[in-house]
Amino acid sequence: MFRFEKLDVWHVAVDLGTRIYSITRGFPPEERYGLQSQVRRSAVSVSANIAEGSGRATDREFIRFIEIAFGSLMETISHLSIALGQGYISQPDFDAIYADCENSKRC
Repeated sequence: MFRFEKLDVWHVAVDLGTRIYSITRGFPPEERYGLQSQVRRSAVSVSANIAEGSGRATDREFIRFIEIAFGSLMETISHLSIALGQGYISQPDFDAIYADCENSKRC
């Protein structure tokens, strides 16, 4: 088992990415390479940076990747705010993902 697989925050981030993929399936086709792609990439980046950082030689390097993951989390919320404003996602879906993001932040 890899170090990151033992981290609760990584599991929460993977769940977030999975939820984002499900919710963004309903985006209009013209957003395939726009907002849909952006929000998916930022959400996946959260768990990917946690995993990558866990493999670094020092805790200082690991912390840097955690900071990058946090930035991707904030980017995800920003993208979702735009998606909500455009009517691509519902308020309940936004609220649920926002709560997931807050949970990730606390981890």
